[in-house]
Amino acid sequence: MGSVGLGCMPMSWGYTASQRSGESSLRAVHTALDRGCSLLDTADMYGPFTNELLVGRVLKERRAEAFVSTKCGLLVGEQHIVANGRPGYVKRACDASLRRLQTDRIDLYQLHRADPEVPIEETWGAMAELVAAGKVRSLGLCAVGARAVRQARATRTVRGSGLRARSRMHDVTLAQLERIQQVFPVSSVQAELSVWSPEALEELLPWCESRGVGFLAAMPLGNGYLTGTLTPGQGFEPEDIRARHPRFTAEMMAANQPVVAGLRRVGARYGATPGQVALAWVLAQGRHVVPVPGTKKERWAAQNAKAAELRLTREDLAEIATLPPARQSW
Repeated sequence: MGSVGLGCMPMSWGYTASQRSGESSLRAVHTALDRGCSLLDTADMYGPFTNELLVGRVLKERRAEAFVSTKCGLLVGEQHIVANGRPGYVKRACDASLRRLQTDRIDLYQLHRADPEVPIEETWGAMAELVAAGKVRSLGLCAVGARAVRQARATRTVRGSGLRARSRMHDVTLAQLERIQQVFPVSSVQAELSVWSPEALEELLPWCESRGVGFLAAMPLGNGYLTGTLTPGQGFEPEDIRARHPRFTAEMMAANQPVVAGLRRVGARYGATPGQVALAWVLAQGRHVVPVPGTKKERWAAQNAKAAELRLTREDLAEIATLPPARQSW
């Protein structure tokens, strides 16, 4: 697959609905493929279902050029999202995704979230059967979100050492990975990783590196903030996930401007945008790391793809490391 992937979620779900356009989104997918971004990341819950249908329209013409990643395990209701990891459901969900995507195989099938009512080994076993049946080529796990474990975080200063204790944000995911690895090999892990959310570097990324497991960096542009195109106080439509995100209040968007300013300074040396520097930073974390920036516009898809050509120096990375940590996490 290419160095940079394409997150398809914003085309159908999660972000500003008034700016969605099916035709524009299709052009974005085609542009990404044209520029070598072969990984197309979607999920049955996006829409729900409409995102897979959209991607399927492109796959009908260009299946051989794409590495198709989709997800199962979450059901979207009117006002809620619930996990479903029952083996029978997982198998039906896979068949439905194959129909919507207009393909006979899924390159990477990811478990979006584990069902607390079903042992994860049972869910993973059902997914492994899909590999044996030839419907799926490999399996991946999405990390538990930061909000779900924020109360378990310990970010205190260790007395007398001056060192920060590990956040332990990914302890739940690491435990799940150890369990399912005994059932069938994990090919990839998807988790948030960006300049302003680097927590995966502590334990999750090393776990993947030591086992030859790929890492899909979700939200590498910080939900759009690290592109430098958002204005503090601009506001978001009610259904936009950023309308409820603590980092996207007017106060916090203003407070975190030094992060974008630092990326802009580095980019100025190369004629690159802050967003391209943010993606290049993610790529610099390891050869097995693939950033998956989401977009619904061909302009941004082309710009994101070009980030693969940017090679940050040690000095660049050291400068980025000195940027102030982002304020107001999940």
